[in-house]
Amino acid sequence: MRLSHAGRGRIVTRVAGADEILIAGAGALGSVVGGLLAAAGWPVTLLGRPAHMEAIGASGLAIDGLFGTHRIRGLGCATDPAQLDGPYAAVFMTVKAYDTAAMAAAMEPHLARDGFLLSLQNGLGNVEAAERAVGAARVLGARVIFGSELVAPGHARVTVYADPVLIGSPDPTDTRRRDAAARWAAELSAAGIPAKLTGALTAELWAKVLYNAALNPLGALLGVPYGDLPVDRDTRMIMDAVIEEAFAVARAEGVELAWPDASGYRDVFYGRLVPSTAAHRSSMLQDIEHGRPTEIDAINGQVAARGAAHGVPTPVNATLARLIRARTRVGRPREDSRWSA
Repeated sequence: MRLSHAGRGRIVTRVAGADEILIAGAGALGSVVGGLLAAAGWPVTLLGRPAHMEAIGASGLAIDGLFGTHRIRGLGCATDPAQLDGPYAAVFMTVKAYDTAAMAAAMEPHLARDGFLLSLQNGLGNVEAAERAVGAARVLGARVIFGSELVAPGHARVTVYADPVLIGSPDPTDTRRRDAAARWAAELSAAGIPAKLTGALTAELWAKVLYNAALNPLGALLGVPYGDLPVDRDTRMIMDAVIEEAFAVARAEGVELAWPDASGYRDVFYGRLVPSTAAHRSSMLQDIEHGRPTEIDAINGQVAARGAAHGVPTPVNATLARLIRARTRVGRPREDSRWSA
């Protein structure tokens, strides 16, 4: 592929031999990441759904919201891995968790031998699935707590921001992967997406699970934004129990979280994280509304499964997972959900 890329109203011609970036799953989140990296001058290819890719090819990618207003033209667009060239120095994987194994396997032939696949995904198990597909030495993980939505094909909006993206090596003793994580955190920050290096990736992914497990299924089942959940006594008690169970499972797994106990996390959760994302509607709710599968099995389902493996009771997480799975079986036929986050 010979591409030119646009950023903030100007065309930026790619430098011959520059590292190429692929966004594997260019839905809302992937489009924001890929679009802003392209606006910063990187050669970027998006892999996503046909309608979205066609709109970007015709008129460029529009990004607005909390990270500013941009119109990026000249992005590479593909709707099937067979259309990709490469090799890519970095593959940012932003598909839903249920597509991780298949997408990671499809990316393996396109990833440069010394390149890295970065998992920017919800839930547990994504990093491990990527490592099985492309080799552990080529995988990094990231915890993402900013939210975005597709307003229309070709138009992504950043709707909520709670904390910088944290990028790290699954093995904190691997200096090569740690250095790569530091590099990509710096590149994202330079592109306008706040990001930092973390030396505790597993703990940060679990911290995001605490957040998602408490908010996503309840927001989806009740059809309300996050800010409505803590003010009701019953939903708050359910979230307290979800966090308590998940914290116990993390401890059983040997994960050293940043808080001494579940109560310490809840102080941060209710005091800072929920208020900063109060208007956000659960992506799980949006999936149900559009007849798509959800990521419940990678969030509350993983908490329940890992709890069972360690003999830790997780009745609330298990029940929420069952309710969401039942909810997705009711209603309209499902649309194609591949390659979107």
